[in-house]
Amino acid sequence: MSMSHHHHHHHQEAEGGDRRMVLAIIVNVGLTFAQIVGGIFSGSLSLIADALHNFSDAASLAIAAYARRIARRPSNAAMTFGYVRAEVVAALINYTTLIVIGLYLVYEAVMRFITPEPVEGWIVVGVAVVALVIDLATAFLTYAMSKESMNIRAAFVHNVADALGSVGVIVAGTLILLYDWQIVDPIVTLAIALYILWQAFAEIGGSIRMLMLGTPSGIDVPQLIDRLSGIDGVVDIHHVHVFAIDEQLTAMEAHVVLAASHGAQTELVKARLKALASQEFGIGHSTLEFASGEACCQGEDASIVGHPIRGSSGERHLKTGHLH
Repeated sequence: MSMSHHHHHHHQEAEGGDRRMVLAIIVNVGLTFAQIVGGIFSGSLSLIADALHNFSDAASLAIAAYARRIARRPSNAAMTFGYVRAEVVAALINYTTLIVIGLYLVYEAVMRFITPEPVEGWIVVGVAVVALVIDLATAFLTYAMSKESMNIRAAFVHNVADALGSVGVIVAGTLILLYDWQIVDPIVTLAIALYILWQAFAEIGGSIRMLMLGTPSGIDVPQLIDRLSGIDGVVDIHHVHVFAIDEQLTAMEAHVVLAASHGAQTELVKARLKALASQEFGIGHSTLEFASGEACCQGEDASIVGHPIRGSSGERHLKTGHLH
């Protein structure tokens, strides 16, 4: 496949994804207005409150879609890494709002245990059925993209949480209307809230780790250093940094000390080091600084992992036992 054809195919996929995101936003905004109308006609404040919750889903989709477009901008002098992490920032925002929503639902459930509120009628259940259909349609539109992007995955989790909320309203509303089991409503609400919080806390760590330049979870840095140090001609490796530029690309930088006898073979050793890092650890971009014999890092603390960090109380050094 030629480079231009591959680029064209990728561009078509990106545009197709954008169209699905826009469609998902439109149907969610439409659902919000439908829920508000239903809430007014049924006299249900809870339905209007759910409409505002659904509007937060539309907002999360809008944030995800906008970040997706920003991420495709090319790098420049001001943003030399490009804008790919816009999607990571969007994911962090969306997971944070999910946590806020989850905590609010816990509060609502507890309050309904204390002061139960009756469901206002079949119209509430009917609107919940419509909401469930739209939430499932939105999840269908975003599911494929959610596998490759934590940004879209955050918006997808928003919609799954909303779909569960709709199921909860349908089940609880039906049981209350048929059997007057008022206690079902706060029980279902609490279960949904706990699910939302579990999902959000399970996923938010990945975005925080990436923004903090943390080592991707699948890479064992001591093992990486051990394998790289075993390359013929390598005397020492230090100042190692391993971080994710985005979800698809992991990078590494390090200082490499060569034996004096291998000083003329720098390019060969570099190629071997990069190949090992790529094939065994999935590191797609390596920046290596070479020195020979005693010429490296004189007067420096050659920390194995990271660089010395100057703080208010002097310098502290990242050693092998303090991996980040």
